[in-house]
Amino acid sequence: MRILMVEDEPEMASLIRQALEAQGMVVDGVVSILQARAALQQPLHDLVLLDRQLPDGDGASLIVEARSSRPHLPIILLTGKRDVAERVHGLDLGADDYLSKPFAVEELMARIRAIGRRPAQVSIPTVSVGRLTFNFSTREALVDNLPVPLPRRQLLVLEALCLRAERTVLREWLIERVYGFEDEIQSNALDAHISKLRRQLEAVEAGVTIHVIRGIGYLLKAN
Repeated sequence: MRILMVEDEPEMASLIRQALEAQGMVVDGVVSILQARAALQQPLHDLVLLDRQLPDGDGASLIVEARSSRPHLPIILLTGKRDVAERVHGLDLGADDYLSKPFAVEELMARIRAIGRRPAQVSIPTVSVGRLTFNFSTREALVDNLPVPLPRRQLLVLEALCLRAERTVLREWLIERVYGFEDEIQSNALDAHISKLRRQLEAVEAGVTIHVIRGIGYLLKAN
């Protein structure tokens, strides 16, 4: 999952980023409406965390713009105010959820998981290829119902490949799913993750192979 975090408070942004990345998510952080508007022009993100009090205005003003191009993009509003009328206004604008600061990071994670479980947002809760099953709700890889522990980057790679299982995945698209705006990407980094993931899947006899489509991308198929 790739998340756009629109938050201008450095400490809050750092806390949220650490929590999300610990769950294997990719986080792109911006600090203004202008930057968020530019980021939303590309359909890269699966969810938006949107602070209302930004240096250049009310973050909620972005909701209508985002909905015009991606009507089902989940948006969670964040605010330091606890006024009921403000929360109602934000939800009426189209936000999926609302959290008042300060909040427990565990609650934010629970709300993200809840949004991810909604039928309208997740049309394919699981994908099975060979003996491998990927659960998009829990973000777990399973072989014969036993969890396969994977480092964060490998988990992101596998999640992306499973989204388009049995189809060729363009290298550029895979990079967008695995790396954030601020990540420094070495030329062979993705290939290294693919190689390690392939060995791990072979070790647990997942019954799948990651094929390299030279000059194009990758393909996850059952053996």
